[in-house]
Amino acid sequence: MYYLILAFTYAISILPLWLLYFISDGLYLIIYYLVGYRKKIVFDNLRKSFPEKSPAEITRLARSYYRNLTDMIVETAKLLTMSKKSLEKRFKCDLTVLHELYAQGKSCQLHLGHNFNWEWANVFCMQRVGFPFLVVYMPLTNKSADRFFRHFREKSGTVLIPANDIREAMAPWQHKQHLIALVADQNPGNPRRSYWFPFLNRMTAFYKGPEMSARRNDTPVVFVDIRKVKRGYYDAKLKLAFEHPQQEPEGKVTETFVRYLENNILEQPDVWVWSHRRWKHRYNQQ
Repeated sequence: MYYLILAFTYAISILPLWLLYFISDGLYLIIYYLVGYRKKIVFDNLRKSFPEKSPAEITRLARSYYRNLTDMIVETAKLLTMSKKSLEKRFKCDLTVLHELYAQGKSCQLHLGHNFNWEWANVFCMQRVGFPFLVVYMPLTNKSADRFFRHFREKSGTVLIPANDIREAMAPWQHKQHLIALVADQNPGNPRRSYWFPFLNRMTAFYKGPEMSARRNDTPVVFVDIRKVKRGYYDAKLKLAFEHPQQEPEGKVTETFVRYLENNILEQPDVWVWSHRRWKHRYNQQ
């Protein structure tokens, strides 16, 4: 199964992007109209996050989201054979802050959300910084799919850190300069060991891990904002949010990221992943 998935994806990847976007259009029709992939979750999340929007506005936003989702699928496949020059043309980001931290001998944490296209962002950044590039990921239960995605991401030189064994996987890097990318808007497994903040009109749980790691090692924290300029073109911005997070009160790093992410989502809501079961946990004031 692994080799079948890999062969099929490579076959898709060699197609030009303009043709892949025709495939994306077909996928959109199938996923949105025929399959209805997680439509109930998407519409519920959108209605509760934007109570001021009319049903027609919610529907337009949902359709735009699904179009961006299928674009993300074909764009991710394209990475297998995409040249560095082509990626550089389509993805823009000023990496000066990372070069400066590297020159100072410091490690760095990147905090980002599920904004399209984070796969292009990972490869773009990894190819242009001196740091060993680490990415925390959640292993998939399907072994063939998990092996495929590990091949896909490790092919470019990324070092994958499994989220379910992060302490042991990070041990070899504790005393080595590195850059680690953390998708910091994941839904935590244990709501009792989480930070809770207002987020998109609901109290929402966030992992403590990213902030705790940054504070423990006084690792500079850089926030990432990815914007879709138009189809096939993205612009990312980096912000040095905390140079010395150890000096901040507990919860400050996470709360600042939550506000940063929320503002970015409100400005371009259709590029954030609405099909995740983000609000499975309910806030208990006690």
